Amino acid sequence: MLYLLDANVLITAHNTYYPIHVVPEFWDWLIYKASNNQIKVPLEMFEEITTGAKKDDLKTWIEKPDTKKALLLNEEVDRVLVSQVFDKGYGPDVTETEAEQIGRDPFLIAYGLADVKNRCVVTVEVSALGKKREKRKIPDVCTDFSVQSCNPFVLYHLLEFSTRWHLGLTLP
Repeated sequence: MLYLLDANVLITAHNTYYPIHVVPEFWDWLIYKASNNQIKVPLEMFEEITTGAKKDDLKTWIEKPDTKKALLLNEEVDRVLVSQVFDKGYGPDVTETEAEQIGRDPFLIAYGLADVKNRCVVTVEVSALGKKREKRKIPDVCTDFSVQSCNPFVLYHLLEFSTRWHLGLTLP
């Protein structure tokens, strides 16, 4: 299974429970799992962290060449799938204002849709079934397309994150 991370997974981890300078083992684990093709960050999500953001520990970390090489998903999004996600996931004729509010979420979901049996979208967003159009949440749109999704803590459990994960391993 390939887990595709939403930018909010990394931003929330760094800003709350796993700051880079406090729990460096977590960030090493991410690189290790990414190097083994279990975790990837699509370009559009990567850019949410690097473009326009203030320089902080997360931006510095993700822009390191070795980190970028390991984490970045090496494929282009299928624009047809992105259009399908916009049209069927958020509603036909999405306005420019709505598209701005939706952001890059349809790209993330399209990457998952490209291989639904072998990919899972990871986001901190929580299902909100009553929401419509630009207010829809990633897990709900994923469900519409039979794309697997989970929250970060499910991912950490499934891939067995521990601050002692690296004992006995040679880091990449």
